Amino acid sequence: MFDPISIGEFSRNNCVSICAFLIPANLLGTLLTLIFLVIKPSSVKLLTSVTVATLLGIILCLHVATWWIIGVIQVPTFILLSLATVCISLNLWAITESKKEEPWLSKIVKHTIKVRFSS
Repeated sequence: MFDPISIGEFSRNNCVSICAFLIPANLLGTLLTLIFLVIKPSSVKLLTSVTVATLLGIILCLHVATWWIIGVIQVPTFILLSLATVCISLNLWAITESKKEEPWLSKIVKHTIKVRFSS
C-alpha cells in the first residue's frame, strides 16, 4: 500500500543516490526541451520531453519536502528546490513558446550561427 512515512524514510536514507540521479536528469531533460524548442521536431517529442523533465522536477521537490518535514532546513535544500523550480519553469515556458510561429530562442540561435559563419 501507499505509506508516505516509509517513502519519506526511503527518500532520506537514499538521499545521495536520489540526488545523484535527479540533478543530472533534471538538467539534461530541461536541456533537451530547449534543444527541441530550437530544432522544432514533432510536438509529441517536445511534449514528452517537457512531461518527463517536469515530473523529474516535481520528484525533486517532493524529495526536498521530505527533509523539510523532519525539520532539516539547510542551504542544500534551498539550492535543490531552486534548481527544480527553474527546470519546471523553463519546461512550462517552452510549452507556451512552442505555440508561437518562431520562438525568440530560435531567432537568437539562427542569428548567432549566421554571424559566426559569415565572418
